[in-house]
Amino acid sequence: MAFSRIFNKRTFLITGLVFLIGTIIFCAGSGVYVFKLSQAAKDKFAGKKWELPARIYARPLELYPGLTIDPDKFTQELELMQYRKTDRIDAPGSYSRRDNTFTLFTRQFQFQDSHEKSKKIRAAVKNNKVISLKDLETGDPAGLVRLDPAHIGSFYPTHNQDRLWVKFKDVPPLLIQTVLAVEDQNFYKHFGIEPKAIFRAMIINFKQGRTVQGGSTLTQQLVKNLFLSKSQTLKRKFDEAVMALSLEWSYEKDQIFEAYINEVYMGQDGNRAIHGFGMASFFYFGRSITDLQPEEIALLAGLLKGPSFYDPRRFPDRSLERRNLILKVMKEHKLISPDFADQALKTGLGVSPDPPSGNTRFPAFMDFVKRSLLKEYNEKDLRTEGLGIFTFLDPQIQLTAEQAIVKKLDAIEKKHGFSKGGLETAAIITSTGGSEILALIGSRKPESRGFNRALDARRSIGSLIKPAVYLTALQSPEDYTLISPLDDSKLSIKDRKNVWTPQNYDMQYHGIVPLYQALAHSYNVATVRLGMNLGLEKVFDTLQKLGLEQKFDPYPSALLGTMSMSVLEVAQMYQTLASGGFYSPARAIQAVYKPDGTPLQRYPLTVSGNFDPGAVYLLNKALQAVAVEGTARSLKDLMPQNLGIAGKTGTTDDLRDSWFAGFTGNHLAVVWLGRDDNKTCSLTGSSGALQVWAEIMSRILNTPLKFMSPGNVKWFTVDPESGFLRDEFCPDTVSIPFIIGSEPKEYLPCSQAGETPRQPDKADKPDKAKKPSIFDLLKDMF
Repeated sequence: MAFSRIFNKRTFLITGLVFLIGTIIFCAGSGVYVFKLSQAAKDKFAGKKWELPARIYARPLELYPGLTIDPDKFTQELELMQYRKTDRIDAPGSYSRRDNTFTLFTRQFQFQDSHEKSKKIRAAVKNNKVISLKDLETGDPAGLVRLDPAHIGSFYPTHNQDRLWVKFKDVPPLLIQTVLAVEDQNFYKHFGIEPKAIFRAMIINFKQGRTVQGGSTLTQQLVKNLFLSKSQTLKRKFDEAVMALSLEWSYEKDQIFEAYINEVYMGQDGNRAIHGFGMASFFYFGRSITDLQPEEIALLAGLLKGPSFYDPRRFPDRSLERRNLILKVMKEHKLISPDFADQALKTGLGVSPDPPSGNTRFPAFMDFVKRSLLKEYNEKDLRTEGLGIFTFLDPQIQLTAEQAIVKKLDAIEKKHGFSKGGLETAAIITSTGGSEILALIGSRKPESRGFNRALDARRSIGSLIKPAVYLTALQSPEDYTLISPLDDSKLSIKDRKNVWTPQNYDMQYHGIVPLYQALAHSYNVATVRLGMNLGLEKVFDTLQKLGLEQKFDPYPSALLGTMSMSVLEVAQMYQTLASGGFYSPARAIQAVYKPDGTPLQRYPLTVSGNFDPGAVYLLNKALQAVAVEGTARSLKDLMPQNLGIAGKTGTTDDLRDSWFAGFTGNHLAVVWLGRDDNKTCSLTGSSGALQVWAEIMSRILNTPLKFMSPGNVKWFTVDPESGFLRDEFCPDTVSIPFIIGSEPKEYLPCSQAGETPRQPDKADKPDKAKKPSIFDLLKDMF
């Protein structure tokens, strides 16, 4: 018995000791686990870097009295900017149109140089001009109003989460109060968890036999979204509570709330997940979070319970019921007045019918923007740093060009009996003064995200190279002028194995022709002979100075454009000509900004003068002759003649490629037509690409091409046959620009030729009036 008592006592002591040690070990282990979990939560939150997509914007639209604008194109751009057409202009991002008078409630926006506040304005348009602009809030005339630029695309993180970060100070107080009234009324009182709420939820869920109510605080929800899985295990709930307590101990309430409203899931658009209230406000209502109306705040707060289940576009009845419930909660908490709540309950959802697409509307242009950015940024930064990228894209010109291309290609295929859809195209439109890419189309299906022909299709350019040949000649004014005689007779060029005999398109030879006519009529033989006399190296040096970066082997047939170039490269070459010989790299990006609005990088205009302005001036006069009497003369029937268009057609062997590059006073456009399989398209430059070019340019606003005559250029009256100087009152003379010193030295008076000089002080009779030459017509434009 004694032994038994001793044994039991020892067993008790040992058992107690083991239990105590176990308890100590368990507590210590739990403490270590809790400490590590707590520290991990703090460290992760402190180091948490939300991946924010880069957002790309078009150029902002500026309204001012006197602005030339097409009312229908203006409407089209407003729709692209997600402005809602409504009779009730009561919120930013809405507009109405009555005839050609527009009433707009603009959105606020942080521009590169200033912050533009939202305002109500009225713009009246007459004869395609803004005749009045009024600030409806003050009643005063408005001198200038900038509308927020259209968001044209984003570069998303790999997980495809789209969010627009909102700082706590920018969140409307009503939104904060509503979210807390619905999700966590004691947020500013508890320490991360609320035992009463958890216990209450457990009882209700037990009675219902399923989960109908959650007891998680806002902080717990944030922890779950940021760090934990969606499993419903006790361990996960324990971890959630510990991490929530840790965040509450380490961070301010406002910091936690800011993280919550930016992290929370709010909806889905294809494979793009909408996160945060900032992005959700644009996704559902097309406006900033700061411009939301109370009933819109109610809808967004209601989505927190289930964004998919209460999706207002898919399930409007469900969403309306949920929104109305939140409005009643807002009324009960005295966040809105009873009268306002009763009125709001009668309104519809007000959700924009079409969500702003996460995919870009202009994939070819966006492709160029991305390639430009990747020269200076790595792709991860573009997808995660929340950069704001402002471009030069003009939505009105881009959309107009897309519509014109579709229409004209269908018409060309029908006219020539081609199978529909066989032709492909690419086009680029720039500003002549700033080398800004305003529009870029990579396919006849502009929204296609496939092969970008404007950048990657390298095709033979044909006669588009010829201006480089003639510019090379005109840079030697002692040897060449616009009326220098060129030989367009048969020419054979031998190499080691073969003999090459270039032919003209019409299979004819034209003898001795003036230099400008050889270019205007695109005579191949005269051009090759000129190029060979100049030297191939000199011609290719001119190409490099025009902006062509790639190198080509200098061989004779290259003088007829047998080398392959992209539409972008051609546009760069002609951009230099359109700017009077000053090279500026074509650019699509204005500036890049950090998420907080501070500038990261600007892309200013850079200019270098590579040519004698006089030589370029003479060449451009010859290119204008192309559009008046040369291969592009059909433009006279397609475009206003007072525009003074300068340009050049291009056609390649077997009619595989059709090109036209041309410019007015403010726009340059380059168009290519052809087939992807490189088979013949049976179109010349004038019967194909020029027709598309004219369809595009006739729909956009152009100014006449007026070059300032350089100081080293002077116009002289000459005899077109002999090339001698003549008195300007002699009959059958032409006015020709020359670089001073290169004008003819011989003078032929009218009387020496047996002619009667015209009297300048007496009017000629109509039947004896001097017939105007091509250069007389061109000079009249300037």
